[in-house]
Amino acid sequence: MATTAHLTITADPVQGQDGILTSDALAFIAELETKFGARRRDVLKNRVDVQARLDAGGTLDFLAETADIRAGDWRVRPAPADLQDRRVEITGPVDRKMVINALNAGAKCFMADFEDSSTPSWENMISGQINLRDANARAISFENPDNGKQYRLNDTVATLLVRPRGWHMDEAHVTLDGTPISASLFDFGLYLFHNAKSTAANGSGPYFYLPKMEHHLEARLWNEVIDFAEDTLGLARGTVRCTVLIETITAAFQMDEILFELKDHIVGLNCGRWDYIFNFIKRHARNVDFVLPNRDDVTMATHFLTSYSLLLIQTCHKRGAHAMGGMAAQIPVKGDVEANAAAIEKVRADKVREAENGHDGTWVAHPALVPVAMEVFDAAMPGPNQLDNLRSDVTITAADLLAVPTGSITEAGMRRNISIGLQYLANWLQGLGCAPIFNLMEDAATAEISRTQMWQWRVHGTKTDDGRTIDAAMLTTLIDSVTEEVRAERPDFTRLDDAKALFVDLVMNDELEEFLTTPAYAKICAYERAGGL
Repeated sequence: MATTAHLTITADPVQGQDGILTSDALAFIAELETKFGARRRDVLKNRVDVQARLDAGGTLDFLAETADIRAGDWRVRPAPADLQDRRVEITGPVDRKMVINALNAGAKCFMADFEDSSTPSWENMISGQINLRDANARAISFENPDNGKQYRLNDTVATLLVRPRGWHMDEAHVTLDGTPISASLFDFGLYLFHNAKSTAANGSGPYFYLPKMEHHLEARLWNEVIDFAEDTLGLARGTVRCTVLIETITAAFQMDEILFELKDHIVGLNCGRWDYIFNFIKRHARNVDFVLPNRDDVTMATHFLTSYSLLLIQTCHKRGAHAMGGMAAQIPVKGDVEANAAAIEKVRADKVREAENGHDGTWVAHPALVPVAMEVFDAAMPGPNQLDNLRSDVTITAADLLAVPTGSITEAGMRRNISIGLQYLANWLQGLGCAPIFNLMEDAATAEISRTQMWQWRVHGTKTDDGRTIDAAMLTTLIDSVTEEVRAERPDFTRLDDAKALFVDLVMNDELEEFLTTPAYAKICAYERAGGL
């Protein structure tokens, strides 16, 4: 245990952390937490209030009190030069090899992710900061210990953006006066402190993706944090630039307001589709009228997701902001030419839809898919972006955003949910927050969909297509069966039983857990105290 700059660090040291956890950096983090920690906890209370209102039968709509912002004639600060063209972005965790490969992948941008695709062990979080510092210094390299293969940066690399953890997450290994500090402020503050100068030297800047927001007051808090950080570090206003993921149903009703609150710093919004589906289910989980079908039936072609995408494009372009498309989770299928061709075609069709709708760029999960997405956007978007496509033909109402899709609810769908949930949690508990499952690259968002669907179907006694009622007994039988299938297929899962116990709790508890990463993080911390992952 070490106490520095009024912060107490309870984790075992990670190799190289002294270069990140310097006294000046920790003093900066302490300032951020002292000034904004209580505010963070206060704005999160609004989520509890919204959930209580929805549980009582309330509904969502555009806010009457901010109508003047939506009607106003204002625009955000123009994006810097290296964020004008973002037609293909690749995302992934912050491990050293991934950072090098993603920056070299030929994408315009790389979002390095401390959040949904990274297990937040102390080693992962601190090593990630080291890796990004070294990448910005153009001093990063990696040697595969198994085969000696060397990895280094190309002369030309993608523009780097960083996603810190969301407002809801604590950094359990660092406390201020005995209270865990904000994981958001920790991730953001360390990266900004160590990389503002090096990114400027590279002709870029400290760029961020901000996740999981549910209200424009959360965006206001981020804006105040960024302003304070710029002033404290002697940076000009607007040095820090951000893109906000619209991945909650509540935020979909406040896109103008989020852009307005961050207008000196924001450059765009992103369709975080998988978290959006999860949040749509979660916020309406106790309303029987909002029961969704199998995950595979909830595609971007459904009305509520198409409406969300089109509204995001229209809103962004009206304000001079970029409208980023979402993640195609497909990855190459090795050893199966037909299946691989089908996966590539799904990615292509998804990107054609986004480009033709007016998005300014998109996400892919694997380097091999960068050329596929790039070809689509090159054909549809000859300029650097589509900001001039205002989509004035679009009219999206609250009813459009809340339209519940129809589809099947089947045992196969349940078994798939269970398998995804178990496999993802088993990976996560072993330190891997981004994992290929059923030829899709899964992160926390897709596991969240799986467990919230199962909870919702059980609570409402939903019937399957063949007339069976989904109840605790049925789910127990299915979970036991699928667990043994996974155990036989993946003997490398050393924490499968812990993953199963966690999944059962998430699905069977009377109360729906807000985020699966909260109890899962407690397990990670327990593993670390017992000797490590």
